Amino acid sequence: MRVTTRNARFQQWQALLANRTKRQRLGQLLVQGVRPINLAIEHGLTIDTLLHNADARLSNWARGVLDESDAEAIAVAPELLAELADKDDAELVAVARRPDDRLGAITPSPDFLGVAFDRPTSPGNIGTLARSADAFGAKALMTTGHAADVWDPKAVRASTGSLFALSVARVDAVADVTAWLADSPTPVRVVGTDEHGDTDLAECDLTGPVLIVVGNETTGLARGWRDRVDVMARIPITGAASSLNAATAASIVLYEAARQRG
Repeated sequence: MRVTTRNARFQQWQALLANRTKRQRLGQLLVQGVRPINLAIEHGLTIDTLLHNADARLSNWARGVLDESDAEAIAVAPELLAELADKDDAELVAVARRPDDRLGAITPSPDFLGVAFDRPTSPGNIGTLARSADAFGAKALMTTGHAADVWDPKAVRASTGSLFALSVARVDAVADVTAWLADSPTPVRVVGTDEHGDTDLAECDLTGPVLIVVGNETTGLARGWRDRVDVMARIPITGAASSLNAATAASIVLYEAARQRG
């Protein structure tokens, strides 16, 4: 099958780029790039469709993905594929099923390390945080409140596919996480982050089951989280900077957790 015009099928894929409602309704997302596609396959995402360049000679990697997959393969005109991939020389774009992102699908273990991002506005920051969470041993990533879509292609791309290595949950309210924590058979310590926190990060115990919470890029943590955390950690900084980027701050806390855990 070939798609060379902006027909109904193409418009459906195009909607997955920027239309959160369509992604949710269709239960699908676009996966762009070599590593994200490889990790999506490695971590068991269902790939519905593989879109490949209709005119280019495909690399061994792209040909291998197509040959080994049961997904529908569709040749797409180069200019249309470039639009879906946000890259001129793209070979493949995958249309995948959205993973289960219900909070109830996550069960804390005795060595649980997770991170919650409260009301993030930037898909890129979500992806950056997911990449750090994966690198430093976290198992779960949550977004809470009115947040950017964790399955936005920009978030997936910024994570370089690490989103697929994590258990992901999209949560409407802090109260939902509070209820989940109360029901957990494993007690989880909640560590918030704030530039005015009362405990230096190095003095926080991050060795047991821990949920790290980082706030909105502009306004920080919501009141509900401030009332719920067990300790509010502060990252000492110097220089002219008044604060750190939210994803950067979370990455530092995740590194400290990994260091303490050996």
